[in-house]
Amino acid sequence: MKFVACINHVPDTETKITVGAEGKSIDPAGVNYILNPYDEFAVEAALRLKEQFGGETVALTLGPEAHKETLRKALAMGVDKAILLKDASVRDSYSTARALAEELKKLSPDCILFGKQSIDYYDEVIPGAVAELMGMPSVSVVVKIEAQADNVICHREIEGGHEVVETKFPLVISAQKGLNEPRYPSLKGIMASKTKPVEERQPLPVPPATEVVRMGKPPAKKAGRIIGTDATAVPELVRLLHEEAKVV
Repeated sequence: MKFVACINHVPDTETKITVGAEGKSIDPAGVNYILNPYDEFAVEAALRLKEQFGGETVALTLGPEAHKETLRKALAMGVDKAILLKDASVRDSYSTARALAEELKKLSPDCILFGKQSIDYYDEVIPGAVAELMGMPSVSVVVKIEAQADNVICHREIEGGHEVVETKFPLVISAQKGLNEPRYPSLKGIMASKTKPVEERQPLPVPPATEVVRMGKPPAKKAGRIIGTDATAVPELVRLLHEEAKVV
């Protein structure tokens, strides 16, 4: 069987982000990039499925040369093969999903795994879009996988509850935190990753369907106010919550 983990190269959550001079993208200067944290759950799930069923694991990403760094992390975790759809152009979720789906059709995977979202844009669009383009069932925010050759049961989080979905291979899964505990790359794995192939391929050229008009940081929070220190402050506090904050 073949298990493909689609991964992304994203800014570290502890990196200080600034907006570029053109006001439409992140300034890459001084930014530390990492494997998208949710995608680590997808990689680990792919490795565990291979351990259960045998076969091959593949890490797939779309982006410029710098994305090889993230592919090497997946290889060090134990993935067999890595593919870089090399492209430095600006893409949105639609054009990215189209390019990924086109390559995935060539790979004919039994299971495609994503993190539930990428921490740079948080739109949670690509897993479902790829599934639609591939004509495969899709299960999102999965926290547990119980897989057999002819049956796959996925447990997923929903607002205010828990849902169990029964389906079959081939399918698309997007991983939620709690699905597993991603393994740390061993020294042996890190050394082996240096010799494993990273194939470079040209992605399908798809123009974006959306455009970033402006990017900016959220406004700074206003300083807090102390209304009072005893019960006499309650009426004024209620008035401010009603008239200014508009939360009651």
